[in-house]
Amino acid sequence: MLTPQGLKGKQYRVTGNAYPRLGRPPKKSRKVIAALAGLLALALIALGGVQLYDIFTGRNKNTSAQACATPSGKALAAPTPGATPGAPGAPAAGTPAAAQGDPHAIPKPATVTVNVYNATTKAGLAGRTAEELKKRGFTIGKVGNAPAELDKKVPGPAQVIAGPAGAGAGTLVGSQIAGAAVTADARTDATVDFVIGDSYNALLDENQAAAALALAVKPSPTPTATGSC
Repeated sequence: MLTPQGLKGKQYRVTGNAYPRLGRPPKKSRKVIAALAGLLALALIALGGVQLYDIFTGRNKNTSAQACATPSGKALAAPTPGATPGAPGAPAAGTPAAAQGDPHAIPKPATVTVNVYNATTKAGLAGRTAEELKKRGFTIGKVGNAPAELDKKVPGPAQVIAGPAGAGAGTLVGSQIAGAAVTADARTDATVDFVIGDSYNALLDENQAAAALALAVKPSPTPTATGSC
């Protein structure tokens, strides 16, 4: 038996053969902190998983468009060249180029007047070529021999000539024959001259002409916009 020093009597006698454990009891605050740390780690893991999901599923592709949106919620569009946005008479957004009077837009064959000239020594080429173009829907204007400045001076298959107002029409007519040289002059109307050259054989068939036109008007790749608006 052990009796603390200075104490007498059985009232204060300690029995047993082992001392009581005197260690510091665990604090509840440590358990709470550990639990909060675990919850925070789980939240961070979940957030990272959501971001990876968005990246791989492409849900954030419209982020840049939304960042550049107007107050109305619509994305900003590039202004039409030569037009002041919002000005009276400016073409509405989304209106096709042909409807806006763009001279570089490709028109319908029926709206294009083609003058067919023969710059070779082979008789009858202008008439036969004019008939072929007419079958494809073009409107035929003048047919005959080439003027003196072009007569026997077109070494290729053909030379297609158009003014600024007929740039798109010139592209359309030029796609009807392989190797045609498309040039511009100062005429003010939208007519097109088709001048037959020395190496001319025939027009492309309609499928080949359509493919040549698609290649001629194929837009250049637009670089991906980066950075802020």
